[in-house]
Amino acid sequence: MHQKEQISTSQFNILVILNTIGTTILIVPAGLATEAKQDAWIPAILGVGLSLVVIFLFNALGGLYPQMTLVEYCKKILGKWFGTIVALGFVSFSFIGASTVIWIMGNFLVTQIMSGTPEEVIQTFFVMVVIMGVRLGIEPIARSAEIFLPWVVLCILLLVLLPIPEMNIQNLQPVFDSEAKPIIRAALSFLSVSTLPLIIFHMIVPNGMRSKKSNKAFYFGNIAGGITLTTITLLTILVLGAGLTARNAFPSFALAKKVSIKGILERIEIIMAILWFFTIYFKSTIYCYASVKGLAQILSLKDYRVLTLPFGMMLIALSIIVYPNVVYEAEWDVKTWIPYSATFGIIIPLVLYIVGLWRKKKEAVTSENNQTLGNSSQ
Repeated sequence: MHQKEQISTSQFNILVILNTIGTTILIVPAGLATEAKQDAWIPAILGVGLSLVVIFLFNALGGLYPQMTLVEYCKKILGKWFGTIVALGFVSFSFIGASTVIWIMGNFLVTQIMSGTPEEVIQTFFVMVVIMGVRLGIEPIARSAEIFLPWVVLCILLLVLLPIPEMNIQNLQPVFDSEAKPIIRAALSFLSVSTLPLIIFHMIVPNGMRSKKSNKAFYFGNIAGGITLTTITLLTILVLGAGLTARNAFPSFALAKKVSIKGILERIEIIMAILWFFTIYFKSTIYCYASVKGLAQILSLKDYRVLTLPFGMMLIALSIIVYPNVVYEAEWDVKTWIPYSATFGIIIPLVLYIVGLWRKKKEAVTSENNQTLGNSSQ
Protein backbone atom coordinates (compact mmCIF):
# COMPACT_ATOMS: atom_id res chain seq x y z
CA MET A 1 0.00 0.00 0.00
CA HIS A 2 1.36 3.42 -0.98
CA GLN A 3 1.86 6.15 1.58
CA LYS A 4 -0.60 9.01 1.71
CA GLU A 5 0.42 11.70 -0.73
CA GLN A 6 0.94 15.24 0.48
CA ILE A 7 1.23 18.51 -1.39
CA SER A 8 2.05 21.93 -0.01
CA THR A 9 -0.31 24.91 0.09
CA SER A 10 1.69 26.70 -2.60
CA GLN A 11 1.50 23.62 -4.86
CA PHE A 12 -2.24 23.46 -4.29
CA ASN A 13 -2.45 27.14 -5.22
CA ILE A 14 -0.52 26.56 -8.46
CA LEU A 15 -2.74 23.63 -9.46
CA VAL A 16 -5.85 25.77 -8.91
CA ILE A 17 -4.39 28.54 -11.11
CA LEU A 18 -3.51 26.14 -13.93
CA ASN A 19 -6.91 24.45 -13.75
CA THR A 20 -8.76 27.77 -13.76
CA ILE A 21 -6.91 28.83 -16.90
CA GLY A 22 -6.86 25.37 -18.52
CA THR A 23 -8.75 25.26 -21.80
CA THR A 24 -10.67 28.36 -20.73
CA ILE A 25 -8.01 30.69 -22.09
CA LEU A 26 -8.47 29.08 -25.51
CA ILE A 27 -12.24 29.06 -25.88
CA VAL A 28 -13.90 31.40 -23.39
CA PRO A 29 -13.28 34.75 -25.20
CA ALA A 30 -15.25 33.47 -28.22
CA GLY A 31 -18.22 32.42 -26.09
CA LEU A 32 -18.25 35.70 -24.18
CA ALA A 33 -18.03 37.77 -27.39
CA THR A 34 -20.87 35.76 -28.96
CA GLU A 35 -23.16 36.66 -26.08
CA ALA A 36 -22.00 40.13 -25.01
CA LYS A 37 -20.11 41.32 -28.13
CA GLN A 38 -17.79 44.25 -27.32
CA ASP A 39 -18.87 44.08 -23.66
CA ALA A 40 -17.40 40.57 -23.29
CA TRP A 41 -15.04 41.78 -20.57
CA ILE A 42 -18.00 42.67 -18.32
CA PRO A 43 -19.33 39.10 -17.83
CA ALA A 44 -15.71 37.99 -17.33
CA ILE A 45 -15.41 40.40 -14.38
CA LEU A 46 -18.85 39.34 -13.13
CA GLY A 47 -17.78 35.69 -13.42
CA VAL A 48 -14.71 36.35 -11.27
CA GLY A 49 -16.95 37.95 -8.63
CA LEU A 50 -19.37 35.02 -8.67
CA SER A 51 -16.45 32.61 -8.40
CA LEU A 52 -15.66 34.03 -4.94
CA VAL A 53 -19.11 32.91 -3.76
CA VAL A 54 -18.59 29.45 -5.24
CA ILE A 55 -15.14 29.06 -3.63
CA PHE A 56 -16.66 30.18 -0.31
CA LEU A 57 -19.17 27.32 -0.63
CA PHE A 58 -16.39 24.83 -1.48
CA ASN A 59 -14.33 25.92 1.52
CA ALA A 60 -17.34 25.83 3.86
CA LEU A 61 -18.24 22.33 2.67
CA GLY A 62 -14.68 21.08 3.09
CA GLY A 63 -14.53 22.63 6.56
CA LEU A 64 -17.32 20.36 7.82
CA TYR A 65 -15.12 17.27 7.53
CA PRO A 66 -11.55 18.51 6.94
CA GLN A 67 -10.07 15.01 7.27
CA MET A 68 -12.21 13.57 4.44
CA THR A 69 -12.33 13.78 0.66
CA LEU A 70 -15.50 14.57 -1.29
CA VAL A 71 -16.29 10.87 -1.81
CA GLU A 72 -15.90 10.13 1.90
CA TYR A 73 -18.10 12.92 3.17
CA CYS A 74 -20.76 12.19 0.54
CA LYS A 75 -21.16 8.82 2.30
CA LYS A 76 -20.90 10.44 5.73
CA ILE A 77 -23.57 13.07 5.03
CA LEU A 78 -26.00 11.21 2.75
CA GLY A 79 -25.54 7.66 4.01
CA LYS A 80 -23.72 4.73 2.44
CA TRP A 81 -25.96 3.97 -0.53
CA PHE A 82 -27.26 7.37 -1.58
CA GLY A 83 -23.87 8.92 -0.81
CA THR A 84 -22.18 6.37 -3.07
CA ILE A 85 -24.57 7.22 -5.93
CA VAL A 86 -23.79 10.94 -5.55
CA ALA A 87 -20.05 10.20 -5.33
CA LEU A 88 -20.29 8.19 -8.57
CA GLY A 89 -21.92 11.25 -10.12
CA PHE A 90 -18.87 13.33 -9.20
CA VAL A 91 -16.58 10.64 -10.64
CA SER A 92 -18.48 10.69 -13.95
CA PHE A 93 -18.48 14.51 -13.95
CA SER A 94 -14.70 14.51 -13.60
CA PHE A 95 -14.27 11.81 -16.24
CA ILE A 96 -16.48 13.57 -18.79
CA GLY A 97 -14.63 16.82 -18.05
CA ALA A 98 -11.32 15.12 -18.87
CA SER A 99 -12.66 13.79 -22.17
CA THR A 100 -13.95 17.23 -23.27
CA VAL A 101 -10.62 18.90 -22.46
CA ILE A 102 -8.70 16.28 -24.48
CA TRP A 103 -11.11 16.64 -27.42
CA ILE A 104 -10.59 20.42 -27.44
CA MET A 105 -6.82 19.93 -27.36
CA GLY A 106 -6.96 17.51 -30.30
CA ASN A 107 -9.26 19.77 -32.29
CA PHE A 108 -7.00 22.76 -31.65
CA LEU A 109 -3.88 20.95 -32.87
CA VAL A 110 -5.54 19.51 -35.96
CA THR A 111 -7.20 22.76 -37.06
CA GLN A 112 -4.46 25.24 -36.14
CA ILE A 113 -1.05 23.55 -36.17
CA MET A 114 -0.94 19.94 -37.40
CA SER A 115 -3.56 19.86 -40.13
CA GLY A 116 -3.91 16.47 -41.75
CA THR A 117 -2.85 14.57 -38.65
CA PRO A 118 -5.53 12.13 -37.45
CA GLU A 119 -7.11 13.60 -34.34
CA GLU A 120 -7.40 10.16 -32.76
CA VAL A 121 -3.61 9.71 -32.84
CA ILE A 122 -3.00 13.03 -31.08
CA GLN A 123 -5.60 12.27 -28.43
CA THR A 124 -4.22 8.76 -27.83
CA PHE A 125 -0.67 9.97 -27.26
CA PHE A 126 -1.88 12.81 -25.04
CA VAL A 127 -3.96 10.43 -22.90
CA MET A 128 -0.90 8.18 -22.52
CA VAL A 129 1.06 11.11 -21.05
CA VAL A 130 -1.89 12.03 -18.81
CA ILE A 131 -2.17 8.47 -17.47
CA MET A 132 1.58 8.43 -16.86
CA GLY A 133 1.16 11.50 -14.64
CA VAL A 134 -1.84 9.99 -12.85
CA ARG A 135 0.09 6.81 -12.07
CA LEU A 136 2.96 8.81 -10.60
CA GLY A 137 0.56 10.52 -8.19
CA ILE A 138 -0.45 13.98 -7.04
CA GLU A 139 2.96 14.83 -5.55
CA PRO A 140 4.92 14.58 -8.87
CA ILE A 141 2.04 16.33 -10.64
CA ALA A 142 2.22 19.24 -8.15
CA ARG A 143 6.03 19.42 -8.32
CA SER A 144 6.00 19.50 -12.12
CA ALA A 145 3.37 22.27 -11.96
CA GLU A 146 5.80 24.29 -9.84
CA ILE A 147 8.51 23.81 -12.48
CA PHE A 148 6.29 24.83 -15.40
CA LEU A 149 4.51 27.77 -13.73
CA PRO A 150 7.25 30.36 -14.49
CA TRP A 151 7.08 29.43 -18.17
CA VAL A 152 3.31 29.74 -18.15
CA VAL A 153 3.59 33.18 -16.51
CA LEU A 154 6.19 34.25 -19.08
CA CYS A 155 3.98 33.15 -21.99
CA ILE A 156 0.99 34.99 -20.51
CA LEU A 157 3.06 38.18 -20.09
CA LEU A 158 4.20 37.96 -23.71
CA LEU A 159 0.62 37.39 -24.86
CA VAL A 160 -0.56 40.41 -22.87
CA LEU A 161 2.25 42.88 -23.57
CA LEU A 162 3.26 42.24 -27.18
CA PRO A 163 -0.16 42.89 -28.84
CA ILE A 164 -0.52 46.28 -27.08
CA PRO A 165 0.54 48.27 -30.21
CA GLU A 166 -2.29 46.58 -32.13
CA MET A 167 -5.02 47.64 -29.69
CA ASN A 168 -7.87 49.85 -30.88
CA ILE A 169 -9.97 51.40 -28.12
CA GLN A 170 -12.84 51.91 -30.59
CA ASN A 171 -13.38 48.13 -30.59
CA LEU A 172 -14.87 48.50 -27.08
CA GLN A 173 -17.45 51.05 -28.16
CA PRO A 174 -20.29 51.44 -27.47
CA VAL A 175 -19.61 50.40 -23.87
CA PHE A 176 -22.44 48.82 -21.81
CA ASP A 177 -24.49 48.34 -24.95
CA SER A 178 -25.45 44.74 -24.19
CA GLU A 179 -28.62 43.78 -22.32
CA ALA A 180 -28.65 42.11 -18.92
CA LYS A 181 -29.64 38.61 -20.12
CA PRO A 182 -26.67 38.09 -22.48
CA ILE A 183 -24.32 39.41 -19.80
CA ILE A 184 -25.68 36.96 -17.23
CA ARG A 185 -25.60 34.03 -19.68
CA ALA A 186 -22.01 34.84 -20.57
CA ALA A 187 -21.03 35.15 -16.89
CA LEU A 188 -22.57 31.74 -16.16
CA SER A 189 -20.71 30.27 -19.13
CA PHE A 190 -17.44 31.73 -17.78
CA LEU A 191 -18.19 30.36 -14.32
CA SER A 192 -19.07 26.89 -15.63
CA VAL A 193 -15.70 26.49 -17.33
CA SER A 194 -13.33 28.29 -14.98
CA THR A 195 -14.64 27.72 -11.43
CA LEU A 196 -17.41 25.13 -11.00
CA PRO A 197 -15.20 22.19 -12.07
CA LEU A 198 -12.82 23.04 -9.20
CA ILE A 199 -15.10 21.00 -6.92
CA ILE A 200 -13.01 18.01 -8.07
CA PHE A 201 -10.16 19.29 -5.87
CA HIS A 202 -12.18 18.05 -2.89
CA MET A 203 -11.78 14.54 -4.32
CA ILE A 204 -7.99 14.69 -4.20
CA VAL A 205 -7.12 16.91 -1.23
CA PRO A 206 -4.93 14.75 1.05
CA ASN A 207 -6.08 14.02 4.57
CA GLY A 208 -5.47 16.83 7.02
CA MET A 209 -4.43 19.36 4.37
CA ARG A 210 -7.46 21.63 4.68
CA SER A 211 -6.65 24.72 6.71
CA LYS A 212 -7.06 28.48 6.61
CA LYS A 213 -3.99 28.65 4.37
CA SER A 214 -5.38 26.16 1.87
CA ASN A 215 -8.71 28.02 1.84
CA LYS A 216 -6.88 31.27 1.04
CA ALA A 217 -4.90 29.44 -1.64
CA PHE A 218 -8.19 28.30 -3.21
CA TYR A 219 -9.37 31.92 -3.37
CA PHE A 220 -6.05 33.30 -4.61
CA GLY A 221 -5.56 30.62 -7.26
CA ASN A 222 -9.02 31.09 -8.71
CA ILE A 223 -8.82 34.90 -8.64
CA ALA A 224 -5.37 34.89 -10.30
CA GLY A 225 -6.68 32.60 -13.03
CA GLY A 226 -9.87 34.66 -13.40
CA ILE A 227 -7.95 37.94 -13.76
CA THR A 228 -5.76 36.32 -16.42
CA LEU A 229 -8.81 35.17 -18.38
CA THR A 230 -10.48 38.59 -18.07
CA THR A 231 -7.33 40.30 -19.32
CA ILE A 232 -7.02 37.99 -22.33
CA THR A 233 -10.72 38.47 -23.15
CA LEU A 234 -10.32 42.26 -23.03
CA LEU A 235 -7.22 42.07 -25.23
CA THR A 236 -8.91 39.93 -27.87
CA ILE A 237 -11.74 42.46 -28.12
CA LEU A 238 -9.32 45.40 -28.29
CA VAL A 239 -7.11 43.80 -30.96
CA LEU A 240 -9.43 41.56 -33.00
CA GLY A 241 -12.79 43.24 -32.41
CA ALA A 242 -15.96 41.61 -31.12
CA GLY A 243 -16.99 40.12 -34.48
CA LEU A 244 -13.72 38.35 -35.23
CA THR A 245 -13.40 37.18 -31.62
CA ALA A 246 -16.86 35.62 -31.72
CA ARG A 247 -16.28 33.93 -35.08
CA ASN A 248 -12.87 32.50 -34.19
CA ALA A 249 -12.87 29.18 -32.33
CA PHE A 250 -9.55 30.01 -30.63
CA PRO A 251 -9.35 33.82 -30.45
CA SER A 252 -6.35 33.94 -28.10
CA PHE A 253 -4.37 31.98 -30.71
CA ALA A 254 -5.46 34.47 -33.37
CA LEU A 255 -4.37 37.22 -30.97
CA ALA A 256 -0.85 35.75 -30.83
CA LYS A 257 -0.73 35.73 -34.65
CA LYS A 258 -1.24 39.51 -34.62
CA VAL A 259 2.10 40.13 -32.89
CA SER A 260 4.58 41.77 -35.24
CA ILE A 261 7.34 44.01 -33.93
CA LYS A 262 9.29 45.63 -36.81
CA GLY A 263 9.74 42.31 -38.57
CA ILE A 264 11.94 41.02 -35.76
CA LEU A 265 9.48 39.34 -33.42
CA GLU A 266 6.72 37.54 -35.32
CA ARG A 267 4.81 34.25 -35.36
CA ILE A 268 4.88 33.73 -31.61
CA GLU A 269 1.65 31.72 -31.68
CA ILE A 270 3.61 28.46 -31.38
CA ILE A 271 5.16 29.77 -28.17
CA MET A 272 1.64 30.54 -26.97
CA ALA A 273 0.59 27.01 -27.89
CA ILE A 274 3.18 25.77 -25.37
CA LEU A 275 1.32 27.74 -22.68
CA TRP A 276 -1.94 26.02 -23.60
CA PHE A 277 -0.31 22.56 -23.67
CA PHE A 278 0.90 23.07 -20.10
CA THR A 279 -2.44 24.29 -18.75
CA ILE A 280 -4.49 21.74 -20.70
CA TYR A 281 -2.23 18.91 -19.53
CA PHE A 282 -2.58 19.78 -15.86
CA LYS A 283 -6.33 20.32 -16.14
CA SER A 284 -6.92 16.97 -17.86
CA THR A 285 -4.53 15.20 -15.46
CA ILE A 286 -6.30 16.56 -12.37
CA TYR A 287 -9.68 15.63 -13.90
CA CYS A 288 -8.48 12.08 -14.57
CA TYR A 289 -6.71 11.74 -11.21
CA ALA A 290 -9.83 12.85 -9.36
CA SER A 291 -12.06 10.37 -11.20
CA VAL A 292 -9.67 7.44 -10.70
CA LYS A 293 -8.98 8.30 -7.05
CA GLY A 294 -12.67 8.84 -6.37
CA LEU A 295 -13.69 5.47 -7.85
CA ALA A 296 -10.92 3.76 -5.89
CA GLN A 297 -12.30 5.25 -2.67
CA ILE A 298 -15.83 4.14 -3.57
CA LEU A 299 -14.59 0.59 -4.19
CA SER A 300 -12.37 0.71 -1.06
CA LEU A 301 -9.26 -0.13 -3.06
CA LYS A 302 -5.89 0.23 -1.35
CA ASP A 303 -4.21 1.57 -4.48
CA TYR A 304 -5.97 3.55 -7.20
CA ARG A 305 -3.24 2.77 -9.77
CA VAL A 306 -4.86 -0.54 -10.75
CA LEU A 307 -7.64 1.51 -12.35
CA THR A 308 -5.45 3.81 -14.45
CA LEU A 309 -5.05 1.51 -17.49
CA PRO A 310 -8.79 0.76 -17.99
CA PHE A 311 -9.59 4.42 -17.27
CA GLY A 312 -7.03 5.48 -19.88
CA MET A 313 -8.55 3.18 -22.51
CA MET A 314 -12.06 4.47 -21.78
CA LEU A 315 -10.79 8.06 -21.82
CA ILE A 316 -9.30 7.61 -25.30
CA ALA A 317 -12.59 6.22 -26.59
CA LEU A 318 -14.77 8.90 -24.98
CA SER A 319 -12.48 11.80 -25.98
CA ILE A 320 -12.89 10.75 -29.62
CA ILE A 321 -16.70 10.59 -29.60
CA VAL A 322 -17.67 13.10 -26.88
CA TYR A 323 -18.26 15.80 -29.54
CA PRO A 324 -19.27 14.71 -33.07
CA ASN A 325 -18.26 18.12 -34.45
CA VAL A 326 -17.55 21.74 -33.56
CA VAL A 327 -21.17 22.84 -34.00
CA TYR A 328 -22.34 20.17 -31.54
CA GLU A 329 -19.60 21.21 -29.10
CA ALA A 330 -20.66 24.87 -29.18
CA GLU A 331 -24.31 23.98 -28.57
CA TRP A 332 -23.48 21.40 -25.87
CA ASP A 333 -21.28 23.87 -23.99
CA VAL A 334 -24.18 26.29 -23.69
CA LYS A 335 -27.24 24.08 -23.31
CA THR A 336 -25.79 21.09 -21.43
CA TRP A 337 -22.48 21.93 -19.77
CA ILE A 338 -23.72 25.01 -17.88
CA PRO A 339 -26.60 23.21 -16.04
CA TYR A 340 -24.50 20.03 -15.74
CA SER A 341 -21.58 21.81 -14.08
CA ALA A 342 -23.95 23.92 -11.96
CA THR A 343 -25.52 20.70 -10.63
CA PHE A 344 -22.19 19.32 -9.42
CA GLY A 345 -20.53 22.67 -8.72
CA ILE A 346 -23.34 24.49 -6.86
CA ILE A 347 -26.55 22.54 -6.23
CA ILE A 348 -25.16 19.27 -4.84
CA PRO A 349 -22.39 20.96 -2.79
CA LEU A 350 -25.02 23.32 -1.32
CA VAL A 351 -27.28 20.37 -0.42
CA LEU A 352 -24.31 18.52 1.08
CA TYR A 353 -23.38 21.57 3.14
CA ILE A 354 -26.92 22.12 4.47
CA VAL A 355 -27.47 18.44 5.32
CA GLY A 356 -23.96 18.12 6.74
CA LEU A 357 -24.45 21.18 8.94
CA TRP A 358 -27.74 19.74 10.20
CA ARG A 359 -26.10 16.36 10.90
CA LYS A 360 -23.23 17.94 12.81
CA LYS A 361 -25.64 19.96 14.97
CA LYS A 362 -27.73 16.85 15.59
CA GLU A 363 -24.60 14.89 16.55
CA ALA A 364 -23.54 17.69 18.91
CA VAL A 365 -26.95 17.72 20.61
CA THR A 366 -26.96 13.91 20.91
CA SER A 367 -23.45 13.94 22.39
CA GLU A 368 -24.43 16.65 24.85
CA ASN A 369 -27.55 14.73 25.94
CA ASN A 370 -25.55 11.52 26.41
CA GLN A 371 -23.00 13.38 28.47
CA THR A 372 -25.78 14.87 30.63
CA LEU A 373 -27.34 11.45 31.16
CA GLY A 374 -23.94 10.02 32.06
CA ASN A 375 -23.33 12.74 34.65
CA SER A 376 -26.79 12.35 36.18
CA SER A 377 -26.38 8.55 36.51
CA GLN A 378 -23.19 9.08 38.46
